Amino acid sequence: MLDISRVKTISLDLDDTLWPIWPTIERAEKVLHDWLAAHAPMAAALFSNPAALREIRNHVADQRPDIKHDLSAVRRESIRLALYRAGEDPLLAERAFDAFFSARQQVELYEDAHDALAVLSARYPLVSLSNGNADLKRVGIDRFFRAAVSAREFGVGKPDPRIFHAAAGAVDVEPHEVLHVGDDATLDVIGAVNAGMQAVWVNRDGHQWTYDEPPHATVSDLRQLCALLA
Repeated sequence: MLDISRVKTISLDLDDTLWPIWPTIERAEKVLHDWLAAHAPMAAALFSNPAALREIRNHVADQRPDIKHDLSAVRRESIRLALYRAGEDPLLAERAFDAFFSARQQVELYEDAHDALAVLSARYPLVSLSNGNADLKRVGIDRFFRAAVSAREFGVGKPDPRIFHAAAGAVDVEPHEVLHVGDDATLDVIGAVNAGMQAVWVNRDGHQWTYDEPPHATVSDLRQLCALLA
């Protein structure tokens, strides 16, 4: 049961909580392929299927545990490897990644997200807490957040308790005073609870909860979250 009286700060997941991530990634991968077609045509031909680029990205993540927490680094190195395998100049990877990364920031918020951010940020300090590589300023929602904590910059990702504690520390509160909100049952809910926080599960698609310990609350969208905290 959620104890609203304890909540002094809200930490928010980004991908699939504020916007759907896969349409964003698919558009960004299309931009990347178009860039390769113009500047590295052999790589574009070799990796014309998005699944092929994702396969090489997964390979890099498996082979480079030192950068697995940093999705930008994984993506950049996977592009570099793709260029190398295609006989193209690996030095093009930086520019190719820039094209991908710019498109990756062009997200489409869920219809409830913008108004909810306005309501929540007026009542609580908000901290973004993400394993992804979205840039709040480039997305256009940085004004709602007091701080941003990402696995890419912190060095470990959710569900490690240390990154949750970093989110609490970013606004000078204790973990038990933070309400974490996110869509992923393992990374967000179980991770937050294990870090000593309360957790709200954003379950937009009506999934069944499969863990022994339930979230403190479940909502189907962020409007319900605002109502819950009203």
